[in-house]
Amino acid sequence: MDGDYVVGGVFSIHNYMHTVKYNYTTMPEPLRCMGSIDSREVRFSRAMIFAIEEINNSSNLLPGVKLGYHIYDSCASVPMAAHLAFQLANGQDPEFSLGNDHNCSQSGMVMAIVGESGSTPSISMSRVLGPFNIPQVSHYATCACLSNKKQYPSFLRTIPSDQFQANALAKLVKHFGWTWIGAVRSDSDYGNNGMASFLDAAHREGICVEYSESFYRNNPRSKIQRVAEVIRRSTATVIVAFAASGDMRILLEELSREPSPPRQWLGSEAWVTDSQLLRFSFCAGAIGIGIQQAVIPGLRDFLLDLPLTKVSVSPVLTEFWESEFNCRLDQSEEIVLTSTGESLCDGTEDIQTLQSPYTDTSQLRITNMVYKAVYAIAHAIHNAVCQKTNSTRECDKLTRIDSKQVLTELKKVSFSQNGYDVSFDANGDPVATYELVNWQRRASGSIEFVTVGHYNASLPVGQEFHISRNLTWMEGGTQVPASVCTESCPAGTRKVLQRGKPICCYDCVPCPEGEISNATDSPDCFPCSDEFWPNAERNTCLPKPVEFLSIHEVLGIILAAFSVGGAFLAIITAAVFFHHRTSPIVRANNSELSFLLLFSLTLCFLCSLTFMGAPSDWSCMLRHTAFGITFVLCISCVLGKTIVVLMAFKATLPGRNIMKWFGPQQQRMTVVSFTFIQVLICIIWLVVSPPFPIKNLTTYKERIILECALGSAIGFWAVLGYIGLLAFFCFVLAVLARKLPDNFNEAKLITFSMLIFCAVWITFIPAYVSSPGKFTVAVEIFAILASSFGLILCIFAPKCYIILFKPEKNTKKHLMNKNES
Repeated sequence: MDGDYVVGGVFSIHNYMHTVKYNYTTMPEPLRCMGSIDSREVRFSRAMIFAIEEINNSSNLLPGVKLGYHIYDSCASVPMAAHLAFQLANGQDPEFSLGNDHNCSQSGMVMAIVGESGSTPSISMSRVLGPFNIPQVSHYATCACLSNKKQYPSFLRTIPSDQFQANALAKLVKHFGWTWIGAVRSDSDYGNNGMASFLDAAHREGICVEYSESFYRNNPRSKIQRVAEVIRRSTATVIVAFAASGDMRILLEELSREPSPPRQWLGSEAWVTDSQLLRFSFCAGAIGIGIQQAVIPGLRDFLLDLPLTKVSVSPVLTEFWESEFNCRLDQSEEIVLTSTGESLCDGTEDIQTLQSPYTDTSQLRITNMVYKAVYAIAHAIHNAVCQKTNSTRECDKLTRIDSKQVLTELKKVSFSQNGYDVSFDANGDPVATYELVNWQRRASGSIEFVTVGHYNASLPVGQEFHISRNLTWMEGGTQVPASVCTESCPAGTRKVLQRGKPICCYDCVPCPEGEISNATDSPDCFPCSDEFWPNAERNTCLPKPVEFLSIHEVLGIILAAFSVGGAFLAIITAAVFFHHRTSPIVRANNSELSFLLLFSLTLCFLCSLTFMGAPSDWSCMLRHTAFGITFVLCISCVLGKTIVVLMAFKATLPGRNIMKWFGPQQQRMTVVSFTFIQVLICIIWLVVSPPFPIKNLTTYKERIILECALGSAIGFWAVLGYIGLLAFFCFVLAVLARKLPDNFNEAKLITFSMLIFCAVWITFIPAYVSSPGKFTVAVEIFAILASSFGLILCIFAPKCYIILFKPEKNTKKHLMNKNES
């Protein structure tokens, strides 16, 4: 249809182009389309006509100016698209009118072009139209490459770029927790560039791709079969398909021949909202990105207003009519048709009853993109030819403008049509908004498109998606299917990548000792702090149990019982001796030193109690000093008794009067002197570097040992060494006195007691050094108790036996008789 200003239109009404044979001797036959007609694309072309007629009838937009149109079929092929681009740029050949009049249109350069439906044809057209500054506004070319204004300076579009769609698909995959997917794409600019953008976005989201296959509708069937077989053999449950609708139909037909395991399809807008593909029931549950639905008032009535008079003058509409109603309009072929059993179109065909994508206006998506593209061009022409006077614009259809002016104005347009905003950014792209579409099965068994959410790329990161209703998944499931190479590693393990496989394929290795991971799929484990230790699952750090020798545990109770029992034994022994203090056996064995020895043994037994319980500053200082002083007091008493025995024997020899130097006063001074030296050592130790409580974190990794640090090790070993020196000296003297007469047989008892004492403390040293934790304290207590029991039993048990059970032997006469014998 001619007009004051002409708008071009290019649509993929057919999907194939007739193969032209070149023999280079004759003129090649003209390019022509072939194959079945795409009724959806017919609707797009008719929507363009509807928009132009609506604009021509408008009193606000281009008043007094008539827009014309020239619409072509590109066959979705690059050669035809390039040919049409040159034809539109140079001026058109006469074409049959699609309007009510049957006049031929006039030649003239178009102001702008709507189209093409595919990215690859659009690229070829834009490369031709760009140098001439002829604006091209596509309704369906989504390749992100077309946003490059250096290569495609005159290209704009009303549909968002695939870059936004690719990002949305990657975020959608991430949102549902899928990390292991398959990918198929059209082997075209749309598929290859779209999938490249998606894979890049998926990589940033940590998503792995098991395979990425490309195909095209013109490929040999063997290639399509190979892609289908890859899908059937794959382990990925989710398949992302970035493909054109025609290509996807070929693949799904191949997959339907031999059922594959259930697959969750995730689709790009090019095919996921194509109602012609709903017949593939095994794709039920598919989700994808779709262009927003729209309502265009009056469009359905316009589409259905298609009388045979209008159809017959258009080859495209004629082919569409014949295809949909399976009849022929050409009456000249009546004989041939009737002979083949086909019917003629007789005018009774009712398009109102036609179930076709052409008449399906329930979900206008891409159709609205065509509608917006036409209005954007109209607004640009309006701004170029209409001068503003007062509050209105007056348009002069005689104003001569060129396509460059329209392009300039087109980049600046910003308006709202039917509630939908139209504007372009610096790259010629609109604001990216999508619907989340889900293929859901009705109760009747048919599949329908259901909008379950929205995506708006202009919103802040993390807020782009809004899912408003429940989704259904493959096989009618209500739970999100899993698609991972390896199941998530639970807390307490870490991921270790499998050699030669993507990062989503890994082994789950338990955290090493002392380390935890408290998150799913943790790449590393980290150690607990010093006072914490992992639980059995190694997913959290718990405070380490604190260990010390407690008086409430079995070992502590046993040792405490022996300690108290030993103290009572010493007290009872002292009571027996005190009660029989006038008896010969008590008097003959230096009763004063005996009582002092029993007192020191009582303290030795009781000092072991200071080693029990949680260490504190005072208990650490008390336990070592009390032990050192009481044992020196004890050994000093034994040493005093031994010296007295020896000196008493020497004093019985003629001419000897030695006992005057070893009377009671001297004995007391000996004990006090030896003990004072130990007291002095302990004081120096406590002043210089006293013992103090510490938390031992090294002996055991999994628990804390509360113990007393020695402070100065020299002080500790000086205390022990002094005790050992006195014990050794006492042992030597006792050995020398062991063969004295029976009156002085206490020397034999002291010898045995010192032998036991020295044996205990010699074995104590390696046992003390090698015993871990609280057993170090237990060994020390055991050594104290063992040596104390050794002294009291060896020295006092025989005497108590005689006092209590053999009183007849506890007489001076008996002792003298023994001496005489």
